[in-house]
Amino acid sequence: MLSADFWQGVRQFNQREFYACHDTLEALWMESVEPERQFYQGILQIAVACYHLENLNGRGATILLGEGIRRLADYQNDYPELNVTQLIEESQRLLVRLQHTEPEAIAVLLREIQASDDSTHLTDEQSLKFPEIVKIQEEV
Repeated sequence: MLSADFWQGVRQFNQREFYACHDTLEALWMESVEPERQFYQGILQIAVACYHLENLNGRGATILLGEGIRRLADYQNDYPELNVTQLIEESQRLLVRLQHTEPEAIAVLLREIQASDDSTHLTDEQSLKFPEIVKIQEEV
């Protein structure tokens, strides 16, 4: 079972409060042991990548997205309560776009992401957005 602090970090992540998410999850990461330690670090790296992107640091965002994806890959379909596969896929989609965006166009990419976040008529495949951490619904 994941802690209340973890779920607070998830809420912060999904509300695009990436710096606050980093602070919340870093405290958990520092006190954790494997396998949770690597899992927390993967989410932290994706949160910090998004923070870098918001600050137009495309290089930092690219590096940390790649590291976060790599760390979370071991947890696909295995981590209780979370859709890790979706988080990785959304992060990967963002990483690919970043890798194909020139540094001077990072601001345009960020505006596209922010517009997608505000739009309700685009499907996930059509829009580029910040990744989201989704809780798996238990079947009743």
